[in-house]
Amino acid sequence: MADLSIKDLIMLADFSRQQARIHPDKIALKSEDDHFTFAELDKGANRAANGLIQAGVKPDDRVCYLGKNTLPYYQLVIAVSKAGGVTCPVNWRLAPPEIAYIIKDAGAKLLFVSAEFTSLALELKDLAPGIEHIWCVEDNDSGLPVYKSWIEEFSQEDPNVARSLEDDALQLYTSGTTGHPKGAVLPNRSVLESYRRKERHPNPDWNIWTEKDVSLVAMPCFHIGGTAWALTGISNGATGVIMRDFDANKVLDYIDYHKISKIFLVPAAMQFIVTQPRAREVDFSQLKYILYGASPIPLALLKQAIEVFNCGFVQMYGMTETTGTIVALPPEDHDIAGNAKMASAGKAIGGVEIVILDEDGKTLPPGQTGEIATRSPMNMTRYWNLPDATQATISDDGWLRTGDAGYIDEDGYVYIQDRVKDMIISGGENIYPAEVENAIYGHPDIVDVGVIGVPDEKWGEAVKACVVLKEGANLSEQAIIDYAREHIAGFKCPKSVDFIDTLPRNPSGKILRRELRAPHWKETERAV
Repeated sequence: MADLSIKDLIMLADFSRQQARIHPDKIALKSEDDHFTFAELDKGANRAANGLIQAGVKPDDRVCYLGKNTLPYYQLVIAVSKAGGVTCPVNWRLAPPEIAYIIKDAGAKLLFVSAEFTSLALELKDLAPGIEHIWCVEDNDSGLPVYKSWIEEFSQEDPNVARSLEDDALQLYTSGTTGHPKGAVLPNRSVLESYRRKERHPNPDWNIWTEKDVSLVAMPCFHIGGTAWALTGISNGATGVIMRDFDANKVLDYIDYHKISKIFLVPAAMQFIVTQPRAREVDFSQLKYILYGASPIPLALLKQAIEVFNCGFVQMYGMTETTGTIVALPPEDHDIAGNAKMASAGKAIGGVEIVILDEDGKTLPPGQTGEIATRSPMNMTRYWNLPDATQATISDDGWLRTGDAGYIDEDGYVYIQDRVKDMIISGGENIYPAEVENAIYGHPDIVDVGVIGVPDEKWGEAVKACVVLKEGANLSEQAIIDYAREHIAGFKCPKSVDFIDTLPRNPSGKILRRELRAPHWKETERAV
């Protein structure tokens, strides 16, 4: 069978099909104790796909994964695609009720877990009774069947389930403004676009991959930066080194031992690395680029990182709904002395349109602030089972509103200033104030609560609760934080609490979070 050309790639699974033909014996993915060649990755995915089909997976069925970064997960993503299904990686940092909500919302009957979550998986059978089968991707003591042994029962012949560019491929959940996460549906078109656009738009040097590249997959797979980053390496015949958990010291070990050439990180992770005592002792000569994003980076940290790593830096702006990066600030715009462009997120990458819209949806001229909107083949098709939210986000002519406020200068650089939808990004995690407010408001001694993001040196933003207590109540900051922790994931809980007499609200009762935020952000250049 002839090698697939770019135009022939129509589904996520074609990445491994193509590279298994071109580089069958080259290492595609490796972890601390195992690896897959491209041939092993693809043939194992065939076995798993046939197993999924036998277990009842039909085209467009959702298959959930709850777990850390593992080699089997990335093979499973390809297998689900080959079976015609849609992979839904679930954020393992969420509280059990939140995890159960996602599984039920996706309608998933099959669940795969890593070894840490076998006990939780058995609990989820009661919380999400639609689950029919659970596999563990690793050896475990729970009695759950093991992925590696299970797939050996099935043929290694490709099932060749027909799919199209517009069929769903991935479904990643983002935090919801009403307390429930939303499933962003990414079609094959969106996932393949970063590879397919090479036909139409020449890649800048920082975005050119070769089979000699070795990338570090350090971000969790439930993030677009974890799953899509690994798939980008696979699509280009590069080797991906899978890091199970982010560990700053191990990142240094991996860079040195595996001769890593490319990494994607969030700024908080970068800070952990550069502050390691031996960070200036590691050989970074093979490291070509660090791509970073998901939250703004303090200039002082960026300067320190440039000094330590001595490689090219690329700031990336995007979101789950855009399958990742849509705007990039290239290495040539990074200056250790600082410059005006470093305050921007960069310029739109090839094939991506960016405009600034006013409240009525009209395009604003350069320099005027409004909501950032984007149109490209990478945009999601919809929010799963949420037509109203989809309609509010994507216009009839394809413009996706990002929820971020900003402006574009005369040179096309995008400057992000605030978040239209009040979202907080802490350490790369999306947190919506309403969700945290709902968790705190149930306390019997609390009359009112507003939640905001405030500047944080380590995490970019930290969650702060502004609380109005019932008259005569005596409630401590820690008691409120502990109460929130009972209802939502720890990373969403407030890190600090302000006690105030009343919350500022508009005539319709909406909390004026901008007024709550203003004192905390007045000394910063931008309010995100």
